[in-house]
Amino acid sequence: MNGSLQIDIAILGGGIAGLWTAASLTRQGYSVVLIESKAIGGVQTVASQGIIHGGTKYALLGNLNESARAIAEMPGIWRACLAGNGPLDLRNVRVLAQHQYLWSTKNFISQLAGFFASKAMRSRMQPIDPAKHPAPFDAPAFHGHLYQLDEPVLDVSSLVQVLAEQVKDRTLYIPPKQLTLDREQPGRIRFNLANEHVTLESQRVILTAGKGNAELLKQLGRAHPSMQLRPLHMVILKGKLPPLYAHCLGAQANPRLTITSYPISTEEQIWYIGGQLAENGVNLSTTQQIERAKQELQATMPWIDFSSISWHSFMIERAEPRVNSGLRPDSCYLHSDQEIITAWPTKLAFAPRLATEITELLQSQGVKPKAPLPECLKQLPKPPQAEPPWKELSA
Repeated sequence: MNGSLQIDIAILGGGIAGLWTAASLTRQGYSVVLIESKAIGGVQTVASQGIIHGGTKYALLGNLNESARAIAEMPGIWRACLAGNGPLDLRNVRVLAQHQYLWSTKNFISQLAGFFASKAMRSRMQPIDPAKHPAPFDAPAFHGHLYQLDEPVLDVSSLVQVLAEQVKDRTLYIPPKQLTLDREQPGRIRFNLANEHVTLESQRVILTAGKGNAELLKQLGRAHPSMQLRPLHMVILKGKLPPLYAHCLGAQANPRLTITSYPISTEEQIWYIGGQLAENGVNLSTTQQIERAKQELQATMPWIDFSSISWHSFMIERAEPRVNSGLRPDSCYLHSDQEIITAWPTKLAFAPRLATEITELLQSQGVKPKAPLPECLKQLPKPPQAEPPWKELSA
């Protein structure tokens, strides 16, 4: 197999952006090769809480900001895919919850009563009759308010598996030291496998490697686009807990807590906790962050007994294009420079939009399907699938 192989598109990075884009372009007739250096599902994707945001959480201070507007249509697109009617077929993806909840203390919700009654928010969330509160909010000790958000939660490992299956014949496992990018001819990628030297000649190279985009751009001699990292210190609980997919309303733009669940047995659940707790805890040790989490749960859910629960924490960095404010970008992002396209979805939910924008960019540049996928690529090593951060706890 030594020599040069012609393809249409090379994608570097097998997280949600690379997987969705590869599957989408393949359906459009492009010969696509997806290269992953470690594991399919990447780092950031597999650590996601699996929430398909519709923007409600970004409007919690009473205004529908740009982030809320940009992401509002995403749940509908994902639901169409989950039903087999969208741009990709995700019918085999495991849906953990069809909707989420928003809960608050009685005192805080009174400040936003008018906001929740507005026409804009009535279409996104509905109050739940106290007589119909689900666990754990069905306890007599809960005196807050509960709303239902029309935003599903997916099993990210299942999502990665389904997308990976759609592009398995065009996915390659190439460790970083065996891959070379050509500064002078950016569409050319060289790699060595099993003593064979291969050169891929592509019309475009798309960088979807998350944090790894910075190193790939450096190899290509490019300083732009620049990247920023926003860390999170997530908390993981394991034990006899009720399934829960909910945001706790706080005094800041982000939810005070965002909790998603993952069943690991008939009796036990993982609670995966983000939100403002994770934002504020980036400079805390594991012990300090767990103590902070215990305080927050005691303050927001005092009727639950957590004494027999095991506690853990996990650090993750979100890789995004740098913005002047240093805050979260409002939408997905892509940048084109000659044959190189650099992309960040910025949120799991934006993957369909990012793929659409990449397709539109390729079409505007006159990049059309030309070369069939070389059969020999189908026989090369495939990357393993990344494990979620709580996997070792469920053993």
